[in-house]
Amino acid sequence: MPVSLLALAMSAFAIGTTEFVIMGLLPDVAGDLSISIPAAGWLISGYALGVAIGAPIMALLTAKLPRKLSLILLMVIFIVGNILCALALNYHFLMLARIITALCHGAFFGIGAVVAASLVAPNRKASAVALMFTGLTLANVLGVPIGTWFGQLYGWRSTFWGVAIIGVVAFIALIVSLPSQKEETPPNLKREVSALVNGKLWLSLAMTVFFAAAMFALFSYIAPMLLQVTGVTHQGVSWTLFLIGAGLTVGNILGGRLADWKVSFSLILSFSLIAIFSLLFRWTSHGLWLAEITLFLWAMAAFATVPALQINVVLHGKDAPNLVSTLNIAAFNVGNAFGAWVGGSVIAHGFGLTAVPVAAAGLAVIGLVICLINFSNGTGHQHPATEH
Repeated sequence: MPVSLLALAMSAFAIGTTEFVIMGLLPDVAGDLSISIPAAGWLISGYALGVAIGAPIMALLTAKLPRKLSLILLMVIFIVGNILCALALNYHFLMLARIITALCHGAFFGIGAVVAASLVAPNRKASAVALMFTGLTLANVLGVPIGTWFGQLYGWRSTFWGVAIIGVVAFIALIVSLPSQKEETPPNLKREVSALVNGKLWLSLAMTVFFAAAMFALFSYIAPMLLQVTGVTHQGVSWTLFLIGAGLTVGNILGGRLADWKVSFSLILSFSLIAIFSLLFRWTSHGLWLAEITLFLWAMAAFATVPALQINVVLHGKDAPNLVSTLNIAAFNVGNAFGAWVGGSVIAHGFGLTAVPVAAAGLAVIGLVICLINFSNGTGHQHPATEH
């Protein structure tokens, strides 16, 4: 694998860390800026909506630029956004900085995946893309717990300074390692838009929305729940986030194998387990070991869903691959924003932190219903590689 793939993976690690680390720092940000936990949670929604809105806009703005230049410019936006987050003196400035940072997210992963695939032989394209996205997985396993620990030790702003530094290193690596390539013919946008007239595709995107909503309704408020309900220390939050990251990684691997066999079964099982473990956390959150075990199993179930969702969307939108990829990123982040808003609203309306897992379970059940409707014809498809 070319060294340039490591530069892409490092960039993915930085972007993933800045998106998710705010969850571990939520109580610290809320305390420092004198805002409520639900208000701090909206910083997650703001970032997610920035990705959802920015992904198609930035994709169009960079469509005629060389891909290397596009990736470099997007990383500049990322660095500036994180510096602004670190410098933010009030809530509204921090929200604006988060949205600016988010603008690079969707387009970077869309363009980066194409570049990663172009760097290797045809029979290694999938592995190259997977290596790039390993950076996103490592962001959950290492970036979030380490960033949370660092922020608790030196102040939450220090985490954003740290991520900005990683962004600078990735920026230099992209300049040095990425080859200048002859650009492919731009996609036929009119043809791709016409291919979107597919009900199953939109049901698939709705499944992505409610998967992300169910996950982030709980994930967004995991730190205050651990601190105030489970009674762990601030250092304990970091270790729990590491455990969740490990569960996400294991779930992603198992989910990929299950989706290779049958996408419909994989999604129905995963949505069911997300609902069960979310609801279970309503009671197990009061005990340390039960809480830790439940969160690990919940994380496994959550990311076991990801490969099947991706395959499902691509199968239904195979005539519009560029647009569908962007829409799926947007759908994920719309769900992210919606889930964080639902969790925050539950708390703001006085139901308490322990009601958040119940709301998350409800969102997962809605996703399960959409899933059952989508596969109601009984033709649950397999991974494209296994079809004949």
